[in-house]
Amino acid sequence: MHRPTGEGALRTGARLAEAVPMAALLLLALPGCSGEPAPSVGGATVSALASPAAPASGGVPVQGGALPSGAAVVAPARLEIGKLKLAARVDAVGIDAATGDFAVPPSVDEVGWYRFGPGLEATAGSIVIAGHVDSAEQGKGAFFRLRELAPGDVLKVTGSDGSVRVFTVVAREVFAKTAVPLERYFARDGVVRLTLITCGGPFDARTRHYRDNVVITAQPAAR
Repeated sequence: MHRPTGEGALRTGARLAEAVPMAALLLLALPGCSGEPAPSVGGATVSALASPAAPASGGVPVQGGALPSGAAVVAPARLEIGKLKLAARVDAVGIDAATGDFAVPPSVDEVGWYRFGPGLEATAGSIVIAGHVDSAEQGKGAFFRLRELAPGDVLKVTGSDGSVRVFTVVAREVFAKTAVPLERYFARDGVVRLTLITCGGPFDARTRHYRDNVVITAQPAAR
């Protein structure tokens, strides 16, 4: 898997400005799952959720995961997916200053919420959570079975305010890491949605990375 330098990754993200403050996430060196993911489904729905508005100008910081004191943001704290028998802690993360990669929690049992994007209180944009699927040292990770999700499956996210938000999967997409439409998955406009990302596809023994990204998109469930 190609892993860009921090400078290069952030420069790519700056091209999309605040709509996509960092591009490294979809190119990061996350371990991947064995086997081919299920075929993509729901891509047209995801495109319809995104706003056609042009990205805002100006950059945003992307390093460090700590939320400012007194922040009004409702951070995801726990992710539950009944179909996968998954209950994972969610940490607020940014970009690793040393590598330029998305700072996924080191424990494969935990997942990371990109805290420079929308939080659970948002009324627009893509709330991004990424995680490992496995690790040579730690074994299977929280997102090991993420590729099994399909439209209609239910996800629950508990926020830092103690409330539970319910989402319904509308799409499962698989992209080569160099072909992911970043502006779609890191947007701060358009319909609010939850985006889960991990790695998948064939493993490259030479680079010791996986070829693809598996992306799950879910909308807030109807009340």
